[in-house]
Amino acid sequence: MAFRKYSNKLLVVYLTLLILAGIVMLHLYKSIQYNPRDYNDIKSEGILRIVTEYNSIGYFVTGDTIQGSQYELCKNIEKISGLTIEIHLENNMEKSIEGLKNQTYDVIARNIPVTTKYKKDLTFTNPIVLNKQVLIQRTATANKGTSPIRNQMELAKKTIYVAKNSPSILRLHNLEEEIADTIFIREDNLYSEEQLIYMVANGDIDYAVADYELAVRNKKNL
Repeated sequence: MAFRKYSNKLLVVYLTLLILAGIVMLHLYKSIQYNPRDYNDIKSEGILRIVTEYNSIGYFVTGDTIQGSQYELCKNIEKISGLTIEIHLENNMEKSIEGLKNQTYDVIARNIPVTTKYKKDLTFTNPIVLNKQVLIQRTATANKGTSPIRNQMELAKKTIYVAKNSPSILRLHNLEEEIADTIFIREDNLYSEEQLIYMVANGDIDYAVADYELAVRNKKNL
């Protein structure tokens, strides 16, 4: 009889600890959930925090003047909504998403490919512009007579540089499957797409991937 009472006490203690552990785990789970501010929260504070990247198309400084399509978009939103727009600069896409999750930012304003991965984390607006990713390389004249790549099969065994956490990485892996060969992908922790374009032009690296509009804009400046 004493043994049975002792066993029952152990069972009660065990169940109590199990319930407490469940409560703690539930609390931790809720605490790490993405809980973005809604419009009422933003309107109440009067500030909309937008993160964009610094480049020669979206946001850049000329002299003492800020210009760029993303900057102009932010100013128009400010004018129409009556909210104060707080613009943050971050070239790393993953850091921008992390900032969105921890409520540092409310909106990401930049060219983002609509992929399965990003659909899990982001809600997309209707696109304003359509863009594509292109291979950055030198002309034959600027590359000691070596002709530029014109066929994706020629990407086999080539080393291609991309910015850290670039969305183009997924596309390059898909290309590897398509050509049934290896493409050496190098993620650069330091330089942005725009800086990689200039590195290709200067002969520091041979290939990089960047947005088409950004590539066209910088081609005119080279």
